Amino acid sequence: MEYDVVIIGGGPAGMMAGLLFARAGISVIVLEKHADFLRDFRGDTVHPSTMEILAELGLLTRFLTLPHHRVDQANVRFSGRDLKVGDLRFLKTAPPFIAMMPQWDFLNFLSDEAKKHPAFALRMKADVSEFIETTGRVTGVTLSDGTRVSARKLVIAADGRSSIVRREGKLALRSLGAPMDVLWFAIPNLSGTPTGEGLRGIVEAGRMLIMIDRGDYWQCAAIIEKGSADEIKARGIAAFRAGIESMVPDLGSLETSLTDVDQLHLLSVSLDRLETWHAPGLLAIGDAAHAMSPIGGIGINLAIQDAVAAANLLARALIDQDHVDDRLVLVERRRLLPTRIIQRGQRFVQDNVIGALFANGGRDMKPPLPLRLLNRFPLLRRIPGRIIGLGIRREHVKSPATN
Repeated sequence: MEYDVVIIGGGPAGMMAGLLFARAGISVIVLEKHADFLRDFRGDTVHPSTMEILAELGLLTRFLTLPHHRVDQANVRFSGRDLKVGDLRFLKTAPPFIAMMPQWDFLNFLSDEAKKHPAFALRMKADVSEFIETTGRVTGVTLSDGTRVSARKLVIAADGRSSIVRREGKLALRSLGAPMDVLWFAIPNLSGTPTGEGLRGIVEAGRMLIMIDRGDYWQCAAIIEKGSADEIKARGIAAFRAGIESMVPDLGSLETSLTDVDQLHLLSVSLDRLETWHAPGLLAIGDAAHAMSPIGGIGINLAIQDAVAAANLLARALIDQDHVDDRLVLVERRRLLPTRIIQRGQRFVQDNVIGALFANGGRDMKPPLPLRLLNRFPLLRRIPGRIIGLGIRREHVKSPATN
């Protein structure tokens, strides 16, 4: 098999890049190692910056017909005190809210739209095992079943924080550190209907819990100290369950809902980025280039922005047969500044809120000054609202289209 562009990974960055390149008439294949997109406990926040891109592609109306919940303010309960810390309602752009949607629905939507373009191909159960190199340039990949997929012009690694570029040490990695991990789990919403909250954040006594309203169940993220998952599981599900019940008493007893530690799924949090995002014939984008903390739910949307920038800067060169390798650095230069700024902000929250919470010895602590200021002055809430909603240096679709 041979294509102009081979994309490794069918996540948000890979699917959006595939859609945009195929829209420009460039033959592209997306290789996704799983049989489908149906995996829970993944980022489910589609921010205004992403919906703005969908609007520019003429896809927003169809996207919003998919089931979703809308969040336009960020609230957190901190040591028993309800704080308002972010506001998106003032944004003068595509819908001024975050759409909470299962990621598999979003990826299936992008896949369906991409398949409308003849230049697009998607292969599932396509696990990439190694790169193919010719005279020092990446020219394709080999799948675990031995199939070779050649790239006439470019290979894009969009395969997340466990990317092959990281596993093989193809591009050097710089770690920024993270003091926490996440235990994902689900508990039923006994009412069986959406609460209208969309998202809950609860911080108390050295513990933090994020709850996403899925209608008939809550998708929950317990923020824990880095490396403590085994110790928490060793204490047993009863101890963990009691902690959740004390944090969210309105849920009632969880004795029939949380019954086994196997229900707790570990996300090992990373905050890092590649020193260089490209090599001859190869470009990394999304989490493959920069693993983000779950703080702010920004990772998906930053990955989408990378994909748009890559299409904007590379599509014309791919069409005109120009030497693409010389332009790969432009993608990194375009996206490195927003990546650095957002990672710096995430690191600040990690060190000054989450790290301080763990260091407080399980005692309640006073909300940090920035949170108190945001709660006191409504205009200040627009700052995190804008950063979370639109990001830094947001992209607009400028890549060519064949129709």
